[in-house]
Amino acid sequence: AKSGKLKWRFKTEDEVVSSPAVADGTVYFGSDDHYLYALDAKYGNLKWRFETEVDVESSPAVADGTVYFGSSDHYLYALDAKSGKLKWRFETGDDVASPAVADGTVYFGSDDHYLYALE
Repeated sequence: AKSGKLKWRFKTEDEVVSSPAVADGTVYFGSDDHYLYALDAKYGNLKWRFETEVDVESSPAVADGTVYFGSSDHYLYALDAKSGKLKWRFETGDDVASPAVADGTVYFGSDDHYLYALE
């Protein structure tokens, strides 16, 4: 951030529209190649990736060891931040926007015209 000099870059198979989230030395972001990625923040090495049915344009949120993100497959996902294993998913009526997490609640919107709050 001081000089703007490239430290590393990581190539996906399609566009990266998602803004990254960074927590505990890991960068999380989605791609239109249907994956949410977890990379080592220092070196850019892949830790894991999780596949959805379609694009992941939602920016992830990380809280209490869980990564939350939406997909154009109409689901909000909750993954274990270290392993990338699915904890649960919640279906909406359309594409899911970027979530926010506060006080044990996940908030997110959907193109189905609803704002959701989940425990």
